[in-house]
Amino acid sequence: MSKDRKKPQNFSNFREKLHEIIFEAETKEGRLFDIILLIAIFINIAILMFESIPGQSPEMARFYLVMDWFFTIFFTIEYGLRLYTVYNPAKYATSFFGVIDLLSVLPTYLSVLFPGFHSLMIIRALRLLRLFRIFKLHQFVAQGQMLRKSIIVSLPKILIFLFNILILVFIFGSLMFVIENGVNEKFDSIPRSIYWAIITVTTVGYGDISPVTTAGQFVAAFTMLIGYAVLAVPTGIMTSTMLQISKNESNTINCKSCGLEGHATDAVFCRKCGTPL
Repeated sequence: MSKDRKKPQNFSNFREKLHEIIFEAETKEGRLFDIILLIAIFINIAILMFESIPGQSPEMARFYLVMDWFFTIFFTIEYGLRLYTVYNPAKYATSFFGVIDLLSVLPTYLSVLFPGFHSLMIIRALRLLRLFRIFKLHQFVAQGQMLRKSIIVSLPKILIFLFNILILVFIFGSLMFVIENGVNEKFDSIPRSIYWAIITVTTVGYGDISPVTTAGQFVAAFTMLIGYAVLAVPTGIMTSTMLQISKNESNTINCKSCGLEGHATDAVFCRKCGTPL
């Protein structure tokens, strides 16, 4: 085992205990910490939404500002503690949750120079993904991992499918342009006609563009039917892939080195970096 996978010599028992509280939901203290964190996130998001309502008094504006900085400092301290209690801070900082934790505190600081960045604090909502760990919803963690694996495995097939759909919308869009151009001012270019084909095939149907000729309406009806048919293709691809992937039980133990979680219940070492759990 390489040195970066071993426990650092200066890693005290206090830091070990703190890591258990901050990162893991297996203990009473860990669950309590995460519940408090979630409540703070919910309150902060609610304040951010109410803050966007126009016509409020200056007193409320000052209250929102104070609360924004309070939660920002709170989350900054929490982020610092997370870096302090892992074996390899750089690995955690570049992990998914590490990046989300950092992005959740940056907007308030950046808003000092760039006021428009303030609204990006809504990124903190992504931290609610820890909800599955907090309430020990192991089955949801496992299903989430299975879904992620299914997407990765199915990606080549889905890309091929999307490429074929792209060809279809180019054909239908160009055909509709030929039929409607000169009669319907909304089909004034091929790109705009392709836009119509996309919203029709995807069954969105905004209604801002519609054919007026008989031939155009016939093509539109055919395109709509194809739209319903193609919806089943990616669903079938994902379903068949998910059925092929075995479901492994997982827990909420978080690796102190790389930050990976969702290990098998009988795992002794991290499956990514080999650090003892």
